[in-house]
Amino acid sequence: MTTAHDTEGADLEVVEVVDAEIVDDELLPTTLTPAAPAKPPVDRHTILYPGQDLATRADAPSYTRRDFEVSPATAERLQNKSKPKNTNRNYTNQRRLFAEWCEAMGRVARPCTTATYVEWVAGMIARDMSPNTISTYMSGVRTWMPPDLKPDNTEARGMLNEHRKDWGKRNRVRKAPPITRPMLEAMVGTCDLRHPIGLRDRCALLIGRAALNRRIELADLDIEDVEVEEDGIAEWVAFSKTDQAAEGQETWIPADPDNPLYDPVEAVRDWLNCLHRLGVRNGPLLRALTSAGTLQNRSTATLRGDYVTGDAVNDWVRGRAYKAGLKDWHKITAHGLRRGGAQEIADAGGDPTKQGRWKEGSATVKKEYLDRAQTRAENPWHKVAEKRRAEAAQQ
Repeated sequence: MTTAHDTEGADLEVVEVVDAEIVDDELLPTTLTPAAPAKPPVDRHTILYPGQDLATRADAPSYTRRDFEVSPATAERLQNKSKPKNTNRNYTNQRRLFAEWCEAMGRVARPCTTATYVEWVAGMIARDMSPNTISTYMSGVRTWMPPDLKPDNTEARGMLNEHRKDWGKRNRVRKAPPITRPMLEAMVGTCDLRHPIGLRDRCALLIGRAALNRRIELADLDIEDVEVEEDGIAEWVAFSKTDQAAEGQETWIPADPDNPLYDPVEAVRDWLNCLHRLGVRNGPLLRALTSAGTLQNRSTATLRGDYVTGDAVNDWVRGRAYKAGLKDWHKITAHGLRRGGAQEIADAGGDPTKQGRWKEGSATVKKEYLDRAQTRAENPWHKVAEKRRAEAAQQ
């Protein structure tokens, strides 16, 4: 008997096959024995048109081994099919914890019953875990089940929704503060442009805010992804949160020639020249450096290689906030570059959707930026201020 397994930790449906039935080009029996009546291969999804004969298993094609096999190259692609490494690790961990819980409770882990699934979710709610964390655990475990044996999700989702309401009242999410233009200028002002680290950080700060980059987008940028022109930079984002198919998208960053210190074109040029002096002509744009300004040895960085992590970009940004003496500098992250840039665009009457690679009609953009800008612009206290100014002008 053979069993097919998914290489990402999610077992496929077990298929029982008699070894003697699978040989090269030998026909596999697909019809019933002559002594038994042929039963129609239908289920509740079958649609029969008027006058159409009811098909029988005798009408089914005869398969050979060749119909089920894939080539070695295809097998390798299946084993390495694209899914974020973090997602794979998280799913593996979630399923392991669920299996351990089931074993401790004397329950079957796979395929589990709906009652087991609901009891497990209720336990996570009782421990007051974050609703988003519980949701990802539920997804990781449910996708682990065979396609036709997944537990019903209705009751578990209902419990989670009630928990989400209560949890939200007690745990208001505090987002990273937006990095405003004055804050950005103060942070860039701490960059020593005579040192490679200063040149790198200025480059990351300016293009990160102008292109509304997520931190991992910055970390994944290649030198080839930034095309410097006189009036701006064409930044190619090969993959993003809203581009899981990796179709890629170009983002234009206008130059700021009136402010050379804060001009992204000058910042990228200066950093590229520095990379050339360090002997780097291609590969990752942002590099890990030693305190002396030389390239760090990345031979032991097996996961990302020469590419830095999103956490490293966060550290650079927070470090600049600290050096600039910004209030609550410890709360500032690289995401503040994206929030600050999007907020400034919305406050000026623009729509940051395309620049930030959000999906068309994004609820996040509408709620966090467009509605916020409109609400503040239409605040009734502005009318009061206008009246006071008018009265003062008449006196």
